[in-house]
Amino acid sequence: MAQAGGAGAGAWGRRGAGAGAGLERAPWRWAPALLWLAAATAAAAAGDPSRRQWPVPYKRFSFRPEPDPYCQAKYTFCPTGSPIPVMKDDDVIEVFRLQAPVWEFKYGDLLGHLKIMHDAIGFRSTLTEKNYTMEWYELFQLGNCTFPHLRPEMNAPFWCNQGAACFFEGIDDNHWKENGTLVLVATISGGMFNKMAKWVKQDNETGIYYETWTVQASPKKEAEKWFESYDCSKFVLRTYEKLAELGADFKKIETNYTRIFLYSGEPTYLGNETSVFGPTGNKTLALAIKKFYYPFKPHLSTKEFLLSLLQIFDAVVIHREFYLFYNFEYWFLPMKSPFIKITYEEIPLPNRKNRTLSGL
Repeated sequence: MAQAGGAGAGAWGRRGAGAGAGLERAPWRWAPALLWLAAATAAAAAGDPSRRQWPVPYKRFSFRPEPDPYCQAKYTFCPTGSPIPVMKDDDVIEVFRLQAPVWEFKYGDLLGHLKIMHDAIGFRSTLTEKNYTMEWYELFQLGNCTFPHLRPEMNAPFWCNQGAACFFEGIDDNHWKENGTLVLVATISGGMFNKMAKWVKQDNETGIYYETWTVQASPKKEAEKWFESYDCSKFVLRTYEKLAELGADFKKIETNYTRIFLYSGEPTYLGNETSVFGPTGNKTLALAIKKFYYPFKPHLSTKEFLLSLLQIFDAVVIHREFYLFYNFEYWFLPMKSPFIKITYEEIPLPNRKNRTLSGL
């Protein structure tokens, strides 16, 4: 299948600049473009039944495939990674909520003003006084996880979509504090930390791809949800839930997260790569999918970029069409007003699940 491999289970580390082939869509263009589309669509607003389990469960895998050489990150994934240490059971570990604007290392607080934030978790051992950072993010940057490459030598769209956990020693206080958040949310034992570390390894080995969109029927809280996102904030939330299951008590503080919504009627299942793009596939459907993704291609001139925005607006708002790739399968979304929305909403810290465990 035309899906790129990613880092192996041992790819734990810190993001940084790399010498990759630069296949990523320029973030300074597509992030504002996404916001422009959200604003423009708001202004413009005045399958197979046996498969329909909503929301569609995120598919997990037994292993990570090897990286495809075609997929190269503009910024190297986890360049200073280290194994998760084994803590002494009687150690006292402080757990920190970390949040900062996406691409803060390059653009400062630009995306922070728009509440487009990246989430991570910090740990501090009181016995060793060492700090650690743990996060989950894209191997080949966000654009490659959200839209495919249309390679002339391949009939099907080619996806460079993988996400993985990243663990490294140290917490960059300035990075998190200057434009974001660094706050203590819980205190756990070293034994709890070690159990969490085993869970993280399993979670990282089986949840291998990134999903940008949350898709639901309307902005109402009780609306039917079609697809869940799978991103940095969802990793943080899963980790918090695991710690609560192990007996951690979380502080009562407000915690907000960025989410990107698409709004549509009930999705229609279209098929996988083989059934759509294979020798016996639906050529009309295959062409329609590639035509939809064409405006999202990287390396556009300013003129091409502006033209692409108009094409995207025409497809999503005027014709109300969106083709979603989820679980390595294609779905058609009949788009509805307000079409797309970026929110920064509160998701409370979890309550302690296991009262029988001694906290420390």
